[in-house]
Amino acid sequence: MATRSSASSKPGFTLRQVFRWLRRWSLWLVAVAFLVACGTLAVHAFVQPPVTLFMKQERHRLGSIRHDWVPVEQIAPVMLRAVVAAEDANYCRHWGFDMGAIRDVIESGEDRGASTLSQQTVKNVYLWHGRSWLRKALEAAMTPLMEALWSKRRILEVYLNLVEFDEGVFGIEAAAQHYFGHSAAELSAVQSARLAALLPSPKTRSASHPSPRLRKRAAAIMDGAATIRRDGRAACFED
Repeated sequence: MATRSSASSKPGFTLRQVFRWLRRWSLWLVAVAFLVACGTLAVHAFVQPPVTLFMKQERHRLGSIRHDWVPVEQIAPVMLRAVVAAEDANYCRHWGFDMGAIRDVIESGEDRGASTLSQQTVKNVYLWHGRSWLRKALEAAMTPLMEALWSKRRILEVYLNLVEFDEGVFGIEAAAQHYFGHSAAELSAVQSARLAALLPSPKTRSASHPSPRLRKRAAAIMDGAATIRRDGRAACFED
């Protein structure tokens, strides 16, 4: 007598198969994200990056912003040295992370950042403002890629063209016109130091009407800019 066959449907996935499937797709997504990041950074090593998320937010909030992109050749060299002296004196000596500065912050227990100009550029161009572990993780992943694909001079060029110098004033050209009435190519050592001294809180400071505290800070930046030029710490971005 013929017996009724058991159900022919295939058994469901085992837990092990599910984990294997998830791992395979996770690795695929990571690989795709890595390739997209590499491709985007490679393009922006030569092509002007788009308007940043923060600039879009400020344009929406204020109605308009001031921003004029200029190539690095049209920025006074002393401005490049000033921002490095102010924000990242060992810029030419690290690969995106200043480990010495990070150790100093950890040992001191201070609640302050140790972000390099490379990290700040990644944040300004591709990410968002504000503190979060996700943003820091993405920043940490993208910074070495930027350092590998962009020159140090290119990183400074992009940074200075996108950083905020006053409410709704973005980039060094707009800042030079806003505060001093002339182009970024004409910035003096004093003016460059005052603009660098605005960072990272430009909305509470003025380069054209500096407070005594900002004057003191700018004087220290001027000395630092001269020092890094003498000791070779500006060599990686100088002509």
